[in-house]
Amino acid sequence: MRLRALLETEALGLRLLGGEEELDRTVRGVMTTDLRDPSRYLSGGELVLTGLAWRRNSADSEPFVRILASAGVAGLAAGEAELGDIPDDLVTACLRNRLPLFAVNEDVAFATITEYVVRQVSGERAGDLAAVVDRHRRLMTSGPAGGGPDVVLDLLTTDLDLRAWVLSPTGRQIAGAGEPLAPGVCAALASEHLAAVRTGRRGPHRISIQGITYSLFPIRGHGRGAAGPAARDVRESVLSDWLLAVEADAGDWPAERLDLLQGVTQLIAVERDRRDAARTVRRRLAQEVLELVQTGAPPAEIAARLRVAAPVLLPGLGTAPHWQVVVARVDWDGGDIAGGPVAQSLLEEILVDPSISGPEPSDRIAVAHAGDEAIALVPLPAPAAEPGEEKGPDTALHAETLLASVRDPLAAGLADDGRLTLGVSAAVSSAEGLRGALEEARHARRVAAARPGRVCAAGHHELASHVLLLPFVPDDVRRAFTARLLDPLRDYDRRHRAELIPTLEAFLDCDGSWTRCATRLHLHVNTLRYRVGRIEQLTARDLSRLEDKLDFFLALRMS
Repeated sequence: MRLRALLETEALGLRLLGGEEELDRTVRGVMTTDLRDPSRYLSGGELVLTGLAWRRNSADSEPFVRILASAGVAGLAAGEAELGDIPDDLVTACLRNRLPLFAVNEDVAFATITEYVVRQVSGERAGDLAAVVDRHRRLMTSGPAGGGPDVVLDLLTTDLDLRAWVLSPTGRQIAGAGEPLAPGVCAALASEHLAAVRTGRRGPHRISIQGITYSLFPIRGHGRGAAGPAARDVRESVLSDWLLAVEADAGDWPAERLDLLQGVTQLIAVERDRRDAARTVRRRLAQEVLELVQTGAPPAEIAARLRVAAPVLLPGLGTAPHWQVVVARVDWDGGDIAGGPVAQSLLEEILVDPSISGPEPSDRIAVAHAGDEAIALVPLPAPAAEPGEEKGPDTALHAETLLASVRDPLAAGLADDGRLTLGVSAAVSSAEGLRGALEEARHARRVAAARPGRVCAAGHHELASHVLLLPFVPDDVRRAFTARLLDPLRDYDRRHRAELIPTLEAFLDCDGSWTRCATRLHLHVNTLRYRVGRIEQLTARDLSRLEDKLDFFLALRMS
């Protein structure tokens, strides 16, 4: 039954106050409440009836409506018997959260509406109820305990001819029925899902890629604390929840099929919680090692703890591993959101990507959190060295590759009010080096935080170059320095289209070699000499002097 049908039933006395574009939502049940937080009693698709007894002042409306919208209710019907007209603040909150709002005439009892909805919903489901129950029973029997998400998705294929995949928020494929999706398709699906969640659009979300329509259903876990479904702010869970992508257009599906898919997501959520529980030991080990490192414990004590941790993190490892430290932080504009657990869940997901951490990535994740930071202790197998030769690890993580495949989905989830910054240390081979590695990763993360963009990373190698210094130069100093050197060239280029700035960049990049620079720019050497001479004339600098070359180089980097 659609919301529109309720509005068109005169005996119910409903008057629409907002959300006309959402009237095609399906109503799967009804609930009457005056609790300030009824989320524990909501499963999605309900018409919520309220007498507004929960409202003490105008500030109460927004939190109440946000809870309903996050739970996926179909609409809200507020009675006029208590306050007369429905308060404007409630109308505004519903419009902001895209929740249809109805006013219930004081002459109509909530019991009348409840009886009507229950009768209609039950009648619509009666014909296919047995089939739906049977499918649910089969799914429960063959669910996560009997083979994980793949078994559930296989049943969708055999019973309903639906191809489906479970994806992480970064676009990593966790399970699937049939051929794996291309990485680009996975990233696009995850990006669309996260963008839809951040804008408050109600699922299932639909997207067409290469002529194929996909419907996206959120998979919300039950036991992940701040990242679970009870979170008041969607930002607490958007970067950790999985999603179910179905190769079909769910826009015209009957309620029974939508209910079945909702049941599938709940079964997969159980598997997600089981996997999270399996990470508890690794999280605890990482937390213990981190506390030892931060409190300045003796290296022998840290080494002893690492010997305990190594078999858990890398089963079958024959030699002592090297270690790297990765530090991540998620910051949001406004709101009281605990950043540590969000960053911990996200960093675990980033490091589990097989393209980054190898064929058995789940054994390499040990992430703790301290305050707003998440800190990963990553073991690296130490490669064999030739006799008399010191050889460093060749399996180290690199900042530039950690975020390469996940940047677009994460940027969609962070939207315009969140940032992810990440720092990576060099590899160390002993407990003595862990404290320095932690500080190195933290410094690298601060370098990343000084850069523009929603998703930024920096590695240890950048701490030994000018890259470390430039982000911390005050903005007014940067502007003055670059303007003094580059504005005369920009003005000249604007008037004469002389391309002096590109010429300067190429000249410095070629280490001042006239021949290589002329070849790169497809110019005659004499033309290049003329342009360089014009640059020197306009700026009163000499590009044969190292000091002036360095000034130009830094100005271009800071511009």
